[in-house]
Amino acid sequence: MKYLKPALTFPDQADLLLSRGLAADRDTLIERLEAVNYYRLSAYWYTFRDANATDERLLPGTTLGTVWRRYTFDRQLRLLVMDAIERVEIAMRTQLVNRHTMAHGPFGHIDRANLPGMNAYVHQKFMDKIRQESDRSREDFVKHYVAKYTSETDLPLWVACELMTFGGMLTLFRHVQKPIKRDIAKEYGVADKVLESWLLTLNFVRNTCAHHARLWNRGMGNKQPAIPRAHKHPDWHQPVAVTADRMFGVLTVLYYLLKQAAPQSAWKERFKKLLTDYPDIPIRFMGFPDNWEESPLWDGGGGKKEGVA
Repeated sequence: MKYLKPALTFPDQADLLLSRGLAADRDTLIERLEAVNYYRLSAYWYTFRDANATDERLLPGTTLGTVWRRYTFDRQLRLLVMDAIERVEIAMRTQLVNRHTMAHGPFGHIDRANLPGMNAYVHQKFMDKIRQESDRSREDFVKHYVAKYTSETDLPLWVACELMTFGGMLTLFRHVQKPIKRDIAKEYGVADKVLESWLLTLNFVRNTCAHHARLWNRGMGNKQPAIPRAHKHPDWHQPVAVTADRMFGVLTVLYYLLKQAAPQSAWKERFKKLLTDYPDIPIRFMGFPDNWEESPLWDGGGGKKEGVA
C-alpha cells in the first residue's frame, strides 16, 4: 500500500480531531499540537478510539483534557523511572568494576581472556567504543588522566566506566567471568540469569525514556524481565503475582533493585504520589492488579531509611 496521507497544518490537524469527536477548545488544541507532535499525542487517545467506527472516530465524551493528562502522567512517570534507573546503573557499575579490577587489575578488560564468551568482534567493538568516548571526552577527569599518564594508551576500567552507556555496562556484565556475575547477583538475592534479564529490560526501558517514547501502558514483548521462581522467591507470586508483560513487572523489578542500590531513597513514596495526583489514570493498562500494594515487594518500606530523596 502506498502512503498517501498529506501533511496538515496545525489548524487542519485540530479540525480533523474535532471532526472525529474530540471535545476541545480549538485554539487550545492548536497550541497543544504545536507543542507536541500529532503522531506522538495520538498514542494517548488511541485507547479512546471507537472500535466499531471505520473512520478513527473517538468515543463520545473524549476530551482534550483527559488525553493531555495521560500525556503529562507518562512524562512524569518517565522522569521517575529514569531517576531510579540512574541509581541502579551507578550501583551496578560500581560492583562490576570493583570485582573485575580486583580479580584482573585496572586494565583487565583489555585482555579478552578475562571476558569469557565475548568473541573477538564484540570485544573489539567494546574497546573501540571506550576509546572513541575517551578521545572525544571533555571531562576533566579524562584530561587529567591523559596528561598525567602519558605512557598509557587506555583508561583503567574505573575511569572508562564513567564514559560507558548503560548498554556498555550491560555488555561488560554479560561477559565477565561467572563467579563475578554470581557474586553481584547474590548482593540482590537473585540468580545471575535473572539479574541479567532485568538489566536487559532496564536498558530497553531506559532507551524508551531517553527517546521520550510512551511508557505507561507499553507492552514489554520480548523485553520482559524474568520473574524469580516461586519455590525460592514466593514474594514474587503470593499474595500478588508479579507479571512481566507490562510496566507493573518492570516497576516492581526496579523498586526491588533500588531498595538495595539506594536504600535511603523515597522513590516509592514519589511514585505513589504520582498515582495519587492522577487518580483518573487507569493503571490496569500498566498491568497493576487491584491488590498490588499487598505485595511484600511493595509493602516493606523504601529501604533502611525512609523519607530521603
